[in-house]
Amino acid sequence: MQEVKIESISAQTADVSFGSIITYNRSQVFSRFRQFLKYLGPAFIVSVAYIDPGNFATNISGGSIFNYNLVWVILWSNLMAIFLQSISAKLGIAAGANLPEMCGKVFSRKTNWFLWIAAEFAAMATDLAEFLGGALGLYLLFHIPLVYAGLATGVLTFIIIYLERYGQRVVEAVIAGLVAVISGAYAIELFLAKPDWAQVGLHTLVPSLPNGEAVLIAVGMLGATVMPHVIYLHSQLVQSRKTPQTDAQKKKHFKLELMDIVLAMNIAFLVNAAMVVVSASVFFTQGMRVESIEQAHQSLTPLLGSLSSGAFGIALLASGLSSSAVGTLAGQTIMKGFVNLNIPLLVRRLVTMTPAMVIIAMGINPIKALIMSQVVLSFALPLAIIPLMLITKRKDIMGTLVNKPLTNTIGWIITSLIISLNAVLLYLTFTGNA
Repeated sequence: MQEVKIESISAQTADVSFGSIITYNRSQVFSRFRQFLKYLGPAFIVSVAYIDPGNFATNISGGSIFNYNLVWVILWSNLMAIFLQSISAKLGIAAGANLPEMCGKVFSRKTNWFLWIAAEFAAMATDLAEFLGGALGLYLLFHIPLVYAGLATGVLTFIIIYLERYGQRVVEAVIAGLVAVISGAYAIELFLAKPDWAQVGLHTLVPSLPNGEAVLIAVGMLGATVMPHVIYLHSQLVQSRKTPQTDAQKKKHFKLELMDIVLAMNIAFLVNAAMVVVSASVFFTQGMRVESIEQAHQSLTPLLGSLSSGAFGIALLASGLSSSAVGTLAGQTIMKGFVNLNIPLLVRRLVTMTPAMVIIAMGINPIKALIMSQVVLSFALPLAIIPLMLITKRKDIMGTLVNKPLTNTIGWIITSLIISLNAVLLYLTFTGNA
């Protein structure tokens, strides 16, 4: 009788112990998930720059002219983006300062003025794409004349930026919501387009550049995907979380931010790939070379129905507004960091809006302006990457988060690749082959 009782007690004890382990593991998982959510956000602000209206222009052109041939450019551009954004975030975590601020400390005043001027030109090219996208979205959806749509875009952007007064997390939530709208719109587009998935898979993995024009579009895609202004901005955004003090805390912060980057950047990759795939499966198969965003919007209605064209317009508007707000945030970081200039936000926004308003007023084809703006950004990109790599290889600045030799090698390979692509583009442009 006593043995039965002992066995019964032992079984109960085992059940309690097993239950405790399950409860402990579950609470541990929830605790880690809550901790991850606490750090989730900065990469989502950054990811908006990777699905801005410049991406619409280059991806639609690439898909309509070259079918699925350039999907691989999106994949490799995204891998470069993940790498570069992680290095930028690591700098902000390790140094407690953003990239422009560190450039101000490390490089000479002349060098910083040069870097600042180049960054401002890149910011203008960025604003051009984002501003035009927002204006076109309003025009396509509500038939508002482009000039008034441009002014409305400026006002809406200011409203999003104004929310920063209530904390960066509020801006993160708004922009994450806009990213969700863009993603949902392109999920609808993919469903309606019914692409050839075997061909999509093949051209995602196998690189090809059919001719000189394909190089122009590919460099434009690279410029639209890997953006210099958010390389500067990411090192600032990560500091909104509690700045770690010990090496262990910094490593933990970087690990969590890396998860944030991988999640956000891969969502951006899927949206960009969807743009090319939809354009290829809808326009290329019909023998249509899309020369304007209005043409893309109008053509979707007879080909796929009003739901498709409506989704396209909503995605473009959400993209323009969110990326325009992010461009303004980046502009503040760039201006103050390099040369310590404090120019009022309204003045700075008016200056960078001017080129877009001029293009709208002159009636220049927006999609051509968008593609050329992305090529300009591709040329500005090395001037953001080179200082980033030079600073993050220094142990006196980065401490235990200093770049490993392999990281440095990959960084310089990416820089060399971008410079080489730009050199080929220049050659093709001046010889009349692009």
